[in-house]
Amino acid sequence: MLKALYDYAVRNRLSPPPGYAPKTIKAWISVSTGSDHVGVIQGDREEVLCPDIGSLANGTTKSNVLTEKREVIFQDEPGQKTSFFLRTMQDAAERDAGWQRCLDVLENPDKRRIVLEELDRMKIKSGDRISFMIDGTPGVSGEKTVLWWEEYRKQFTGGNSRSDTLCIITGNPSVPMTTTPPIQGLQVVGGHARGDALISFDKPSFTSYGLKQAANAPVSEEAYTAVKAALDKLLKDAPILAGMKFVHWYDCDLPEEADPIKTAFVPMDYDDEDEDEDAEEIVLPVNEIAERQRADTVPVSVRSGEVIENIDSVQYYILLLSGVGGRIMVRRYERGNYRDLRDNISRWYRELELTNSGGIGLRKSVKLTARLMRLMKYQKTDKEPFRRMEKELAGVAPSVIESIMTGVPLPDSIAARTLAYIRSKMLESDETSDGKSRGARIPDGIACQWLKVWLTRHMKNEEEDQLMSEYNENHPNAAYHCGAVMAICAAIQSTAMPDVGAGVIQRYFASAMQTPALVLGQLSKLSNYHLDKIESRYAAEMLKEKLADVWKRIGDTVPTVLNLEQQSYFTLGYYQMAALLNREKAERIAEWKQKNKNGNQNKEEAE
Repeated sequence: MLKALYDYAVRNRLSPPPGYAPKTIKAWISVSTGSDHVGVIQGDREEVLCPDIGSLANGTTKSNVLTEKREVIFQDEPGQKTSFFLRTMQDAAERDAGWQRCLDVLENPDKRRIVLEELDRMKIKSGDRISFMIDGTPGVSGEKTVLWWEEYRKQFTGGNSRSDTLCIITGNPSVPMTTTPPIQGLQVVGGHARGDALISFDKPSFTSYGLKQAANAPVSEEAYTAVKAALDKLLKDAPILAGMKFVHWYDCDLPEEADPIKTAFVPMDYDDEDEDEDAEEIVLPVNEIAERQRADTVPVSVRSGEVIENIDSVQYYILLLSGVGGRIMVRRYERGNYRDLRDNISRWYRELELTNSGGIGLRKSVKLTARLMRLMKYQKTDKEPFRRMEKELAGVAPSVIESIMTGVPLPDSIAARTLAYIRSKMLESDETSDGKSRGARIPDGIACQWLKVWLTRHMKNEEEDQLMSEYNENHPNAAYHCGAVMAICAAIQSTAMPDVGAGVIQRYFASAMQTPALVLGQLSKLSNYHLDKIESRYAAEMLKEKLADVWKRIGDTVPTVLNLEQQSYFTLGYYQMAALLNREKAERIAEWKQKNKNGNQNKEEAE
């Protein structure tokens, strides 16, 4: 992992020279070596490479060198940090006389007052960084200053020690760093405001083979600086997934449109809510899985514009990171080649294919975050879903990522969580705000996609090939058709009694999912009663015929108790049959509208 990050930084020229860090300077104190001129220049947003002693500056005795916060440089009663800052400037003045001019500004009361007044006028805060400009040039960039810093910093790095230890990142002889600067970018996922340690040696449990601290995992400053630069850049734009930062990169440059990982986790069409598909009229089916086809195109290099050769051998890397107690926790690390990644993500989309609730096309693609929400406990009003996701799915999300990227089966907990979500959502009130019924309730489609993928990857028999995107009347699993029976019974009741309060779904869905033999017979009797109340004889006969046809496919024996797998089949059978009934209803209404142009066919008869 560390070597891959190091190579990424070297390839993209991200790493600053050892002993330097990019910093934003809010104000420059300007001096001249040929006069007593002193002034203050407003800084800009561009970062400047400045001398840096890393985490050593986080204590109370040392500050950074030549560039520091206003509160450190202009402290009324100089403390240890201010004294350290002044001592380093005095040492630099022995090499470059320009720094003596800078010291004069800090020690001369009149010049000091002028600078402070200008800083106040520019609204420079106490925590803003300030540095010095000598003869119109940043002092930290001066040739003499660079040479001075190269020698001076050895006291912090052990630069006078022997370089006989091999760096674990590069394998080259080096002097191990005793402390490593923190990584930025994890504050939103449990990290510390000042950064988090990737490598730390302050606990006895971190020792091995009698080696202590840096000797236990030696890294050179040059190599670690590159790793830090890579992580800082990658974390900056990394999305958050279940309380973790999702970091990924490749060992070559790939254009965004050819990145299958972004295709899988950040698709363009995102809607966290179910589609509103009342299917009043027929439209052309829409297949919303074009994202996966983008991964099949031949990638082109961003920089050169040339087609990347040997694309199948390109390596990908994935890190799931969070912060805990000031340290970085690596939740997951994955690597592999582009060809397998592309094939597995294409397979993921293929297995997700499921008819929408109107039965007139495939469901739209959504972000993985929206899918993960279906694995949490259902709450009708949820003000902080992402905070709950961080707590409830921290142990689940890495397994999901592994399944998507490598094609391995999803854990059983995915099916259990999904069924619990569907069951809770199906049992809530079926009335709208105005007291009217919504009609026959249908399970959450995104949640059903979880069940479809789990079943497809879980089963190792012929049933796997029978699980289609829409209802399959020839499916061999009886539990699947039991769910279809439940959907038809719900449709019969909603057609006969459209304004009913608590219907068969609220009363019987949970028990039917677990013990269908005890429930479906009773539902069939109720359905016969409801069929007599349907005004449209055509609709009544159609539903009656469909119910009888599905009962034939179940056979003589209704399953008594359903296990996790069978409950998943039951729910999918219910969803797909409900979608089929919605499509057939929409087709009848469309046919009625066509005929009504030249006749007076009753709309209720069509329904």
